[in-house]
Amino acid sequence: MTPENLDQVDALSRRHIWGHFTRLAGAQRDGLPIIERGEGAYVYDAAGRKFLDGLSGLFTVNIGHGRTELAEAARAQTEKLAYFPLWSYTTEPAARLAGRLAELAPGDLNRVFFTTGGGEAVESAWKLAIQYFAAIGQPSRRKVISRDYAYHGTSLGALSITGIPALREPFEPLLPNAVKIRNTNHYRCATCSQLPACTLDCADDLERRILAEGPETVAMVIMEPVQNTGGTLVPPDGYWKKVRETCDKYGILLVSDEVICAFGRLGHMFASDRFGYQPDMITFAKGVTSGYAPLGGVMVSDRIAGPFLEESNRVFMHGLTFGGHPVSCAVALANLDVMENDDICGNVLRHEELFDDVMASLSHLPIVGDVRGCGYFRVAELVSNKETRQTFTDDESEWLLRTVVSPMLYDAGLICRADDRADPVVVLSPTLICGEQELEFIRTTLTSVFTEAWKQYCSR
Repeated sequence: MTPENLDQVDALSRRHIWGHFTRLAGAQRDGLPIIERGEGAYVYDAAGRKFLDGLSGLFTVNIGHGRTELAEAARAQTEKLAYFPLWSYTTEPAARLAGRLAELAPGDLNRVFFTTGGGEAVESAWKLAIQYFAAIGQPSRRKVISRDYAYHGTSLGALSITGIPALREPFEPLLPNAVKIRNTNHYRCATCSQLPACTLDCADDLERRILAEGPETVAMVIMEPVQNTGGTLVPPDGYWKKVRETCDKYGILLVSDEVICAFGRLGHMFASDRFGYQPDMITFAKGVTSGYAPLGGVMVSDRIAGPFLEESNRVFMHGLTFGGHPVSCAVALANLDVMENDDICGNVLRHEELFDDVMASLSHLPIVGDVRGCGYFRVAELVSNKETRQTFTDDESEWLLRTVVSPMLYDAGLICRADDRADPVVVLSPTLICGEQELEFIRTTLTSVFTEAWKQYCSR
């Protein structure tokens, strides 16, 4: 980009862009980084500086940037049929993608309801659960149970399911019937953080809440395989088995929210396969197209589809203009081809041990309290006192993450996420094509940045 164009884009951005979850005053005053192009595991800003995309855009660009196969699929489909809805019609790309996803999904998840993103998928799953139970004579089942600090979207329905207080408070009161239980943060658990292993009281909390609400009022439980907010909270052994058993005991649908975790992020096409549980629905988005086009959806079991087949006039009263957009579906099919041909899931599993070692090396730094995660989905939680696990105050976290850590990471050429919606963490979610070179760069960069950040905090 020429200096003249750079100045023009910067001025337009400052005046007209309202960024998502972005402080508008700061964006107008200081401007935003302008990312111009991407290639493989890297992106380049408008000044030509190179960055390792350590967040895959936003947990999304799984196969890496600049894949011409996906661009060609979009071009070809646009020439053939740029748009037609799935309202009483279908298209070849949507039908072929639905069949492909059904082959990949676990169990009898043979129906796909397409959306344009993850939050829409979550809200669609809730609406479908409510209408399903009404259809089988259980209309009082309307409640949904999710976990503390879990992110499931920001539209009013999905936000009601989301468990992050800072996102919810400006819009409360939200929709009723969305209740929360404990998550699987062993490091911060009041019950078992000082024990060598989880006691599964976090799983028992699900049954306690079901009984408190009344089992006959609960339609579904929705959880991420590995919860993002709070810092890649990996479930303990036995957790998912117990959750599935509890849902079955009380006749409740289990929804696996795999918007982040599906399509290779944890080394499997669907993360529920990694942890060995069978959902009744799976919500997906992001990695299904690697971000090359917007698409999401809900994988639905044949059992849930049953009542809609038994009565010919029964309709799921929900729809989206761009759900299952033919260009997006064509891109998704090309994306799945790349994932299979390049063995993307295999690459994640082959490098998982090295990523474990990278994170373990960071755990020895005084500012790092805990490291968590699996596959290509990791965090380092930052603390002010390693021995007592004392977290930073709100003011300290604001200074540390936004004034020190984030700018240093950017200057060092690593894009990742400093997040303090719960306890302060640095989130890593690199493209799934990364290998030893990129993982070692993450190690050296974070070691340097965390060491300097601790030095500045101690001298503050």
